[in-house]
Amino acid sequence: MQEYTNDLIKESSPYLLQHAHNPVNWVAWSDTVFEQAKVENKLVLISVGYSACHWCHVMEHECFEDEEVATLMNKFFINVKVDREERPDVDQVYMTAVQLMTQKGGWPLNCFTLPDGRPIYGGTYFPKEQWMHILKSLHHAQQNEMEHLEEYATNLHKGIISSEQIIEMQDYKEFEPSKLEELILRWSKSFDFNHGGETRAPKFPLPSNYEFLLDYALHAKNKKVMNHVELTLDKMAMGGIYDQVGGGFCRYAVDMLWKVPHFEKMLYDNGQLLSLYSTAYRTFPKPLYKRTVYQTINWLEREMSENESEISESVEKQNGRDVKVSRHRTFFSALDADSEGVEGKFYVWNEKELQSILGDDYSWVKEFYQVQQRGYWEDGNSILLRIKTDEEICKEQSISIEELETKIQQINETILFARSKRVRPGLDNKCITSWNAMTLKGLCDAYSTFNEEQFLSLAIKNAKWIVESQMQSDGSILRIRKNKERSINGFLDDYAHTIDAFISLYTVTFDEEWLRLAKQLTEYTLNHFFDEKSSMFYYTDDSNQLIARKMEVNDNVIPASNSVMAKNLFYLSSYFHEEKYKAISKQMLANVYDGMENFGSGYSNWALLLNQFVYGCYEVVITGGNAQEKTKELMKHSFSKVILAVAKKESQLPIFLDKTWQKEAMIQVCTDGSCLLPTTNIEEVLKTLRSS
Repeated sequence: MQEYTNDLIKESSPYLLQHAHNPVNWVAWSDTVFEQAKVENKLVLISVGYSACHWCHVMEHECFEDEEVATLMNKFFINVKVDREERPDVDQVYMTAVQLMTQKGGWPLNCFTLPDGRPIYGGTYFPKEQWMHILKSLHHAQQNEMEHLEEYATNLHKGIISSEQIIEMQDYKEFEPSKLEELILRWSKSFDFNHGGETRAPKFPLPSNYEFLLDYALHAKNKKVMNHVELTLDKMAMGGIYDQVGGGFCRYAVDMLWKVPHFEKMLYDNGQLLSLYSTAYRTFPKPLYKRTVYQTINWLEREMSENESEISESVEKQNGRDVKVSRHRTFFSALDADSEGVEGKFYVWNEKELQSILGDDYSWVKEFYQVQQRGYWEDGNSILLRIKTDEEICKEQSISIEELETKIQQINETILFARSKRVRPGLDNKCITSWNAMTLKGLCDAYSTFNEEQFLSLAIKNAKWIVESQMQSDGSILRIRKNKERSINGFLDDYAHTIDAFISLYTVTFDEEWLRLAKQLTEYTLNHFFDEKSSMFYYTDDSNQLIARKMEVNDNVIPASNSVMAKNLFYLSSYFHEEKYKAISKQMLANVYDGMENFGSGYSNWALLLNQFVYGCYEVVITGGNAQEKTKELMKHSFSKVILAVAKKESQLPIFLDKTWQKEAMIQVCTDGSCLLPTTNIEEVLKTLRSS
């Protein structure tokens, strides 16, 4: 029997439910919160976090589980708990406020507001004594200095509204290669040429950074950038940030070596990294990259995936009998860093444990995974990681790469089985549309590279979940689904990444229905998110009730939803010959063009689009009876981004207008409205694609 239960017990979010038995009278975010605050004349605390957040757990234990603290909070404040993954719109507004006040941010995010929602004070983690002092001081200020608080709130509110708002760039210049060259020159000064990534810690994977850098290197034939991408991908896949035995990347490494991770695993990281490693494999066909992709997908199926028993199965006839077939597949949001209250306990090993598990194989594993060597962490525990490449090990041990693969698989299965008996980290089992869409795209890219039918099957099942469970009859999308409960309207990232994923799914299934759905969702965003004055998209739709309506512009661990939409419009303009789409895409890029060279990492997805405008983006149109086979043969090779259209028989899709249709598949390469003669020769096509 719990001593305390608050209003969060009614919620479905794992993060909110973690706080349901705090002595604090938490309530969930709603428009009525501020009405209650006005009636009771109380300040509002908006406390934002997420289920896998380590310091959120620490502050909960130190402050929110403490009766003395709770007494103050309950007496003087309306206390609102927010799951940032469910309500990123709320997080955006109040994170901006805290960053304006303190020049830094993070989670837990704690922002105090007036009864009307305008912020007056905030920060991140606070220990108990400091927190209590803040509570008392703010209450005193409300009672005695309200005029000062009103003035401060008014000025801060203006700053929130104006921050990250974009003004349409008028009379902009044409995009120049020199912009990309300057961006790379400045950015490369921070490249870590010993360990990959950048010369600072912590180190985040930042997949869109390396997707852009790889595409740029292929276009510009820049060996220095190419080598940096390869080094970074090698070091990440061999480092402690990657779960060597179970698959999947942690959110970041706290050091320069990619050694010690912050052990939480997020779906959005891993979905994007599937795309990155799959695409990179075509340029660097390393067993390490292939193993990383396969292992990560196995982890997604094993630990992050859900089969819905009621709506995800259909009965189909197979060989004359009824067989249940799974129709849907969803992916959960995150795994916590902690288990049994200890960060990383699930993943690290001491020497005695491994000796007991592995027996005679321990000496091999000790060297291979650097146990008690480079992998040593703390308290006798080691993080499993590697310092030698596959090639180096094969040469040292005089074995083939196939023999090494077999050995690694055998060792990993043994350790993984032993680990499965441990107390598992907490699982955030809500399903977020945008994060699933990133994973769907990752699965499409993995299938395109490795031609593994399992990957395509997973992708299609995930796409069907989005269509049948998340898309609504009015054309909108929902953001969240947990335990068959659907709630919260989608934000721009949910639409942008779903459109992106559906375009990718078309390129591996050649089913034009996915392009139709992508266009349908694009039209919805133009009707409900688009700002005519700036030619940019708001993060929230036109029903927004927050104190500010934000635009998401800077790329981060997840690309900005505006940069994703700009790319979507660029690609769809080719498929549907929609000049309006291309014009908007170009204007959006022009709006951020000036100054993007100063912060390449924060504009990497925009820069990927800039590559297309500067170097030109080839349309590769494959038509005819064996078009799919030709496509698979072509996609084994390395080249920069293209717009791919494939059809076995005549299609009404505008990109196929005036194209050749024969029994033998023909490949036609076009750019800027001009097409080369159709050919069946793959090498001839590759020569063209690599000549830009």
